[in-house]
Amino acid sequence: MSEIANIPEVVNNFRVYHNGNDMVGVSGSVKLPSLEAITEEVSGAGILGSYETSIPGHYSSLAQEVPFRILDKDIFSIMNPSELVDLTFRAANQSTVKSTGALAYNQMRIVERGRLKSFDAGTLELGKQMNASATLELMYILIEIDGKTMLEYDKLNSVFVANGVDLLAQIRQYT
Repeated sequence: MSEIANIPEVVNNFRVYHNGNDMVGVSGSVKLPSLEAITEEVSGAGILGSYETSIPGHYSSLAQEVPFRILDKDIFSIMNPSELVDLTFRAANQSTVKSTGALAYNQMRIVERGRLKSFDAGTLELGKQMNASATLELMYILIEIDGKTMLEYDKLNSVFVANGVDLLAQIRQYT
């Protein structure tokens, strides 16, 4: 068993890009989408009761809400529902080196592609942020840490890679 060299701590900083352009209007917190497997209940002869089995590579809707401090040009740049929105999140993750106590940083990149699903114009209040948002229906997500693919999921092209392993290779071999 390998020993952990660094203790992961926090996201030190992050930025959001749309088609390579910095989106400075995005607010301070972005909740990333959850992958929820599509399942089927299995029961019958030889099984005591029932259980749900997941279907590898099949996940329900992936929604990404992108929050904005106020209504500005950034939010409207992702609102055309007939165009694919290409977002990239770049982050510097901070950790502590166990042997020295020094701080260390590594790179995280998240790429998402999807289409507009909903738009919330937010609230008008003097001296306050509007908390506007646009929600995308994702077709693609890629998560890399220090350049290594940790997750790649492409609904339209039957790609599902986790920790560098192609989890659909055998299924594609039979179809």
